[in-house]
Amino acid sequence: MPQYAIMRFQKQKGSFGALEAHHERTKEKYASNPDIDTVRSKNNIHIIKPEASYKREADGRIESAGCKTRKDSVRFVDTLITASPDFFKGKKREEVKAFFQTAADFLSKKIGRDNIFTAVVHMDERTPHMHLCFTPITPDGRLSAKDIIGNRVQLTKWQDSFFKHMVKKFPDLERGESASVTGRRHIPTRVFKQAVHLTKQAAQIQTVLDGINPLNASKKRDEAQALLQKFFPSMERFETQVRKYRREIDRLEKSNAVLAKKAVAGEKESFSKQLETAQLQSDYYNLQRFVDALPEEVKRQARTSQRVRER
Repeated sequence: MPQYAIMRFQKQKGSFGALEAHHERTKEKYASNPDIDTVRSKNNIHIIKPEASYKREADGRIESAGCKTRKDSVRFVDTLITASPDFFKGKKREEVKAFFQTAADFLSKKIGRDNIFTAVVHMDERTPHMHLCFTPITPDGRLSAKDIIGNRVQLTKWQDSFFKHMVKKFPDLERGESASVTGRRHIPTRVFKQAVHLTKQAAQIQTVLDGINPLNASKKRDEAQALLQKFFPSMERFETQVRKYRREIDRLEKSNAVLAKKAVAGEKESFSKQLETAQLQSDYYNLQRFVDALPEEVKRQARTSQRVRER
């Protein structure tokens, strides 16, 4: 089965706290990410360890460089680096670390070691992966993710350079087909995890609603309202994400029947992605049906209370 080296960029304008908590594993539980096994978190590896909070690390570099900023400036870039799951099978911890060290060396040369403030390898999820965060400061002292990361054509060049660098030490790796050629968009893992989390929330709310009787009606309604006030904002964000990746979801869904007939060894990974996407589609429709089935009075009260809280 093909083994690919994977690198993806995600621009961040200011969500320091949430990402830091996730990357640095500062929480005891991660309800929104069931893949994290906190018992194994002690095995995570820091290639580069932050000396302060992410916000202080990024802001300090931006200030030292004298960069001009706007409210909508990209203040740092979260880079995800990993490989196909089969690549890591049978590899010892030091071999896995060597892979990510090689990847970190590549980025150090490309964007400058001083711009990188953390690079942590997560060994406590299904597939080892590294989150490397850097401030997009150009050599002439400007804060510009656009200049450093570039457009789709430039991203293809990034991927080409990354592959050439990695394959020198890991000759089993292959270069995947560029998204600029296929026209495909990567559906982030967070979208799938949002669906899982929302499905659990919906089940919890439904249990509360099903348990209402004349003796506990007031208490149960209040409990349901509190849960719905948390559910609706998350559901709205999820719907926005699904709309954003609708074209890719539809493409994967249409090709699912074809792949089901061709699920031979060389295509299992693609078939697995089809199944994941089919599940995402199913979760999305089930969540919509759940919302539609809620009594209008319950929805109206929850959304009214939510707006009051946001003022």
